[in-house]
Amino acid sequence: MEQKEFLVNDSDVNIRIDVFLSNMLNDKSRSFIQGLIEKGNVKVNGLIKKSNYKLKKQDKILISISEPVSLNVIAENIPLDIFYEDNDIIVVNKPQGMVVHPAAGNYHGTLVNALLNHCTDLSGINGVTRPGIVHRIDKDTSGLLVVAKNDFSHNKLSEQLKDHSMTRAYYALVEGRIKYDKDIIETNLGRDPKDRLKYTVVRDGKRAVTHYSVIERFNHYTLVKCCLETGRTHQIRVHMSYIGHPLVGDPVYGFKKQQFNLEGQLLHAYLLGFLHPVTNKYMEFQAPLPIYFEKILAILRSDSYTLCSSTKSC
Repeated sequence: MEQKEFLVNDSDVNIRIDVFLSNMLNDKSRSFIQGLIEKGNVKVNGLIKKSNYKLKKQDKILISISEPVSLNVIAENIPLDIFYEDNDIIVVNKPQGMVVHPAAGNYHGTLVNALLNHCTDLSGINGVTRPGIVHRIDKDTSGLLVVAKNDFSHNKLSEQLKDHSMTRAYYALVEGRIKYDKDIIETNLGRDPKDRLKYTVVRDGKRAVTHYSVIERFNHYTLVKCCLETGRTHQIRVHMSYIGHPLVGDPVYGFKKQQFNLEGQLLHAYLLGFLHPVTNKYMEFQAPLPIYFEKILAILRSDSYTLCSSTKSC
């Protein structure tokens, strides 16, 4: 276990502790630092603080960093649906059922395993188990991700995530008929105190904002487009459940009784837009709905299911 100590001086007063530490440890990403803070590996004057803690003069900070675990993440010959690639980035369309990076219980068959087989020049900012990974989507969510091939590109893309300038939009099929044609859901999200594997709306959580609009309505379901202003873990799944319209097929936040035999939630990251980290030109990509998603919509659009669409009076 490596430990580092820092003493806060006048120029660092009122800076967030996660920002301060990511600046001091320039080989560690801010998300990595936030993870250490959440685990209690960062103490200020002997006390555990949150990532948004504002530093005070003469604060004594102790950070403990575990030695990296030696993992042999192997390249695997897994087909990739590549939408774009150059010397700096790769844009891929991840299928439902694929985990993004290796973790406990999932060391094979991940997107990272496939990427390592495709190329060796991936950024190393997030360590040996997450090379190139700038952002993630859930295992059972399909859709677009951008991967960084070098640290410069990784940092530039991460900045766009942090300042919310990266465009990310999803299609989701939810339970019930949503009343409003569009709305904004804004809450604070954090881990569920009753179940650490789930997230929920909590008073002292991280700000989360989802913009949604109705695309099509059916008898008992609604197809919506969700645009992320922030990108918290499980954000769309938690937010739609919070307003009483959980995602169809969601095994964690959805209804226990499901009409369709699905492998997971009907959520697809169909649109991704960002400034290229090197050329600074805006790029935007769209991935069509996967076949299993389209099949469910076709069933709902049949005479026995369809009630109305957002363009018709109900």
